[in-house]
Amino acid sequence: MESSIKYIKGVGPKKQMLLKSELKIITIEELLSYYPYKYTDRTKFISIKEAKQSQDTVQCKGYITQIKSEGVGHKERITAYFTDGESFIDLVFFSGGKYLKQSLKIKEPYIIFGKPKHFGNNTSIIHPEISSGVNSDPTGQLYPQYHTTDKMKKEGLQSKQLFQIICNALDLISKQEIETLPEWLINYRKLCPKIVAMNGIHRPKNHAELNIATYRLKFEELFLNQLKVIYLKIDREQKYKGNIFPVVGKQFNQFYSKYIPFELTNAQKRVIKEVRANMNTGVQMNRLVQGDVGSGKTMVAFMTALIAIDNGYQACLMAPTEILASQHLDSILEMKHDLKTNVKLLTGSTKASERRNIHESLEDGTLNLLIGTHALIEDKVKFHKLGLVIIDEQHRFGVAQRAKLWKKSIIPPHILVMTATPIPRTLAMTLYGDLDVSVIDELPPGRKPIITKHFFESKREKINEFIQTELSQRRQVYVVYPLIEESEKMDFKNLEKGYEQVAKDFPDHKISIVHGKLKPSEKDEEMMKFKNHQTNIMVATTVIEVGVNIPNASIMIIESAERFGLSQLHQLRGRVGRGPDQAYCILVTGNKISNMSKTRMQTMVDNSDGFRISEVDLDLRGPGDIEGIQQSGDVLDLKLSDITKDGDILADVRNIIFKIAKKDRKLSNSANKKLLEMLIKTNKSLFNWSDIS
Repeated sequence: MESSIKYIKGVGPKKQMLLKSELKIITIEELLSYYPYKYTDRTKFISIKEAKQSQDTVQCKGYITQIKSEGVGHKERITAYFTDGESFIDLVFFSGGKYLKQSLKIKEPYIIFGKPKHFGNNTSIIHPEISSGVNSDPTGQLYPQYHTTDKMKKEGLQSKQLFQIICNALDLISKQEIETLPEWLINYRKLCPKIVAMNGIHRPKNHAELNIATYRLKFEELFLNQLKVIYLKIDREQKYKGNIFPVVGKQFNQFYSKYIPFELTNAQKRVIKEVRANMNTGVQMNRLVQGDVGSGKTMVAFMTALIAIDNGYQACLMAPTEILASQHLDSILEMKHDLKTNVKLLTGSTKASERRNIHESLEDGTLNLLIGTHALIEDKVKFHKLGLVIIDEQHRFGVAQRAKLWKKSIIPPHILVMTATPIPRTLAMTLYGDLDVSVIDELPPGRKPIITKHFFESKREKINEFIQTELSQRRQVYVVYPLIEESEKMDFKNLEKGYEQVAKDFPDHKISIVHGKLKPSEKDEEMMKFKNHQTNIMVATTVIEVGVNIPNASIMIIESAERFGLSQLHQLRGRVGRGPDQAYCILVTGNKISNMSKTRMQTMVDNSDGFRISEVDLDLRGPGDIEGIQQSGDVLDLKLSDITKDGDILADVRNIIFKIAKKDRKLSNSANKKLLEMLIKTNKSLFNWSDIS
């Protein structure tokens, strides 16, 4: 399986280089793992009457009644009139006239296959496949279709030719030992052998054979994925010991009894208990906390930091932007009142004198909690005793940046990763399976659900009337646009034009404008004006997606909402509804939008649960396209499995692997030899998410 494809019949040097450059296929294993994207069903026949109504490829039995030739030479057109005795369909050929006139016979049985073209009342098939219909159907199977590139097609390597090469490869390995799973596991789950699965996926005789092969290969793919993930977790737990935090002490108890601003939700209590248990085991904690917008993650982060501080350690919280870091600082200072916890902020804007004080108090241990941006990873930032690292919106940081931060302690600090981008359970298991995952799935009491409406551009007057009503009650409004500069290709309003229109529609109100091209100081100044109610309307791009907490802002207008993904729409909506007033999110789109855009708008109108929205998003866009996962590279590397549909298989393989790990942690049992080989084989490129969380 690891041999070069050059040993396969039909693969010369030219095709070998083409497959390598276009599809990254070098070995026989990689070729056989290049699965069909669909199958043409050659097991079924339909009547010509049905074929004339079809938009898909069809297969019919019948005979030719007449052959007509028009034109000469390269302009010759051959039309064969084909019937099944009840209806007729035209078979049209623009080449091969001489051969066709000699080979096609009147009244003899044929099988035709092709895609009908409809012109008015006439239906024809251009260049159909024709085979003899004598005795029985000579094809009678599911024909695979493979994705190929334009360059491959130009060189004559289309789906049909690729299929032939794959068939030759299957014949070549037919008597080889290619099994990858241990015999006991194959018997336990009643899986077909690997060679049977490979034949069944590439040249299935029927749907039953295809289903058996697909299940086997999906099981193996997810099994290998989770074997890596779970054994990484086991490896980390053995390798990285963690500080033990046995005490829930004075600061935590004082905060909980005197200063906590609201009753914790059951979800927050559950997560804090999970974190507390983690930090008392002597193993480095690596926990991902997923919490929807406004679910109270900062509260959980601060209480976790207090546990570390009560045990004589320092904590730090790293956020991706100065605005978000400042937001965390403001929230924590407001929560802690006069609690004797020393909290400071370190960003690129911190003045030199303040920076020196922070460095000194950090090294002598008098600074308990440091909040900041990338500035925290600078070499000159040294901790006296770092015990806990909290990272907000972790996917916005590079791998090297995160690694630098947690390596600032001899014994690795406990890691708490927070994200406001909800991830469906199956995706979290696959992507972050080596981390412990906690979910804050409740909003604090008293929060009113945000009312979401979708309006077409034609309802602009109605939208403006509504905004005016809210502004007259001294509330504030966000207006978000997807573009900053004019785009010739896209018919969407940009920010500058949007600002001019908003100023024209609401002349009595002051407006802030915020976008990515502003300097951080300018951006902060505009944000502060809005926060201090010096402006009533903020016209912005998605830079306000995270990090702004304006309780008085009650309306979020998202212009050209069809340009945004579901995750982004949900994040933007979370900027409002943070105060006592009823909040609204208005999605404004063009009058004509795609069906997918309609689905996204309706999903937003119908749902406020970020996890449900993320499931729809995953279903619509696929795992590699979800925000926060593109940055992770091809982490999933799933060629056949679909985690939106194969959650049951995923849960099953995880359950089996945990049972294996319990009995044979090092995979030293001879029955698990193949599993150890698989793990070693993939370990060369293994990526340890826990190490850099």
